[in-house]
Amino acid sequence: MALLHRWPLAAGSLEAPGMIPFPKIHDLYVARVAVTTVLLAWAVLTGLDVMLSGLLSEIDDIGEGDYGFGAAVTYVIYTVPRRAYMMFPTAAVIGTLMGLGVLAASSELTALRALGLSRKRLSASVALPLLVLTAVMIINAETLAPWAQRSADTMKAAAKSPDLIVARYSGLWAREGSTFLNAQGGQERTEDGRQVLELNQVRLFEFDGAGRLVSVANAASAEHDGDGWLLQGVRRVWFEERAVSETEVMEERWTSELDAAALATAGNLWRPRYQSAAELRGGIDYRQRNGLDASEYEEHYWGRWFYPLNVLALCLAAIPFAFGSLRSGGLGRRLFIGVVFALGFWLLQNQFVRLAGVYRFDFRIAYLIPPLVMLAVSFLLFRRRSG
Repeated sequence: MALLHRWPLAAGSLEAPGMIPFPKIHDLYVARVAVTTVLLAWAVLTGLDVMLSGLLSEIDDIGEGDYGFGAAVTYVIYTVPRRAYMMFPTAAVIGTLMGLGVLAASSELTALRALGLSRKRLSASVALPLLVLTAVMIINAETLAPWAQRSADTMKAAAKSPDLIVARYSGLWAREGSTFLNAQGGQERTEDGRQVLELNQVRLFEFDGAGRLVSVANAASAEHDGDGWLLQGVRRVWFEERAVSETEVMEERWTSELDAAALATAGNLWRPRYQSAAELRGGIDYRQRNGLDASEYEEHYWGRWFYPLNVLALCLAAIPFAFGSLRSGGLGRRLFIGVVFALGFWLLQNQFVRLAGVYRFDFRIAYLIPPLVMLAVSFLLFRRRSG
């Protein structure tokens, strides 16, 4: 802080026109403190998530097939980019409050205010570096996180079931005796109280004992309802010794012991929450063209777009506390306020998103209301502190 007093400026002139453009030394100082505490909070929260909801949840699966402890650790490590993306908004608000709380408790914020810095300027000093970190997380969500999650699920599915392989561009491959199954997509749904696994764009390659291709079947979908597989819209080509024939049926029952649970695990690769925004957009377009429900894809797609606004609204709503109650509060109080803000925002937004899914109104409205509420809270608190 001694460096701040070396500037030959009168009180109230730090923001006068014609001065050194943003950022100045005081901006960098506030930004460094805020970013440091945000990174520390981020590391702690991500580490706890990795240990509690990551590694501990994988213990139950250890021992299935070739899936051992080493494979479980590798799986969890691959999921770190996704977990870091999910934890960043909470870490941002907690770290911001802790960093500004430290400055407030040591009267450094008071000194900066005495030098002429406005609350808006201090807020900008915190918000801009957080926007940079947010941009990094957006890039991560579109590149590294989806790839790492798919790689982790592929490795886990292959380790648990040796007859199951998931390829990035050719979809799911599974073996049942002399028959090989290939599916381009899939999903789970609940129907009359039962879990139904549905695979899309299915191909079945059947071989005889000598390794000769007997038939190739193309099905629009294949459903497993616990009693077996039901193929829909089946076109099958038979390769006989001296001829090739073709048959078409609307439905066909496939008697198979293929492990539907393993296929459902591999289906994590198709879950919208693990896809990039471009893939989600493609999934929405495909389902809308074919008259299918695209709400789950729309929910996650618009969640990606509103992610930066969520981070900014959370932090701006929490910053006014640094000019008041945090000055006399300890670490526990700052941490409590940060958790309350993050948890309250998450519950509010989650409720609006669920309502949008139930009542079929635009997900953009559901994602926009909570940040607007937080920004309104920030505006009112700023005016109150200023008064």
